[in-house]
Amino acid sequence: MSTAIEASGLGKRYGRTWALRDCSLAIPAGHVVGLVGPNGAGKTTLLSLAVGLATPTTGQVRVAGGRAAGSDAALDAVAFVAQEAALYRNLSVADMLRVGRNLNRRWDGERARDRLAELGIPPGKKVGALSGGQRSQVALTLALAKRPELLILDEPLAALDPVARHDFTAALMAAVAEDGVSVVFSSHVVAELERVCDYVVVVHGGRVQVSGEAEDLVAGHHVLTGPADQADAVAERFPVVRDRRAFAQAHLLIRSTDPVAAPPGWQRQPVGLEELVLAYMREPSASALDGPKPVRGEQVGCR
Repeated sequence: MSTAIEASGLGKRYGRTWALRDCSLAIPAGHVVGLVGPNGAGKTTLLSLAVGLATPTTGQVRVAGGRAAGSDAALDAVAFVAQEAALYRNLSVADMLRVGRNLNRRWDGERARDRLAELGIPPGKKVGALSGGQRSQVALTLALAKRPELLILDEPLAALDPVARHDFTAALMAAVAEDGVSVVFSSHVVAELERVCDYVVVVHGGRVQVSGEAEDLVAGHHVLTGPADQADAVAERFPVVRDRRAFAQAHLLIRSTDPVAAPPGWQRQPVGLEELVLAYMREPSASALDGPKPVRGEQVGCR
């Protein structure tokens, strides 16, 4: 199985604080992967290690089919867009394209120019004079001009208004359809996951809670609603992600692929991806790691 990002025993320490520790993870290639989690969960650290902007304290990480992160081969195959798009505000858009051409061994300048023309972004305009949405599109254009195998984006939607956010994700999905590039992006905008992601990774406290195909994760979770005085007995039968009880009624979000009917007196309802992700983010002790299979015998998960 080809992987987009593969980590083994990966850890990063800043002083006495571990931002990521003992992380082993295999994200399969060919997906649009949403990496979500609260502030300080380790998302940016993981992505920084994957693109070679940081050096692991322990372990290793490989990208784009097994290339060592930060190596020349990886730099050619991976494109990165940071939250604060790394653009020189005093340069024109055309100047930024020239910078990109000079910094990358693989470069499709014609594609970049055509894309910006389609977006109506003037090449002679200074980057600092562009709107936030336009700057994000320029940053994405520079990344795609590398013709990467793996595109990594760190909070690309954070500073965008709803219209610019929609335009950015639409452009991203068009690029995925055209190039077949693997995409891993971190985001706090959980609502966007169902629209653009087919694979989800949830991290909390430097460990992976959830990792798997979005469709499989949704199919493997359900909400059981029934009498609160029976909730303890029902909870013993299933792994419970979230347990909410109000007066005489209980709502249990369970993890189960068993298609059997709900217990007598209980109702079984499907759960959406956003609800599922938020439930795990609110319950850091919960875990679901049926997603990526171990690579070369390694264990999947982060502690």
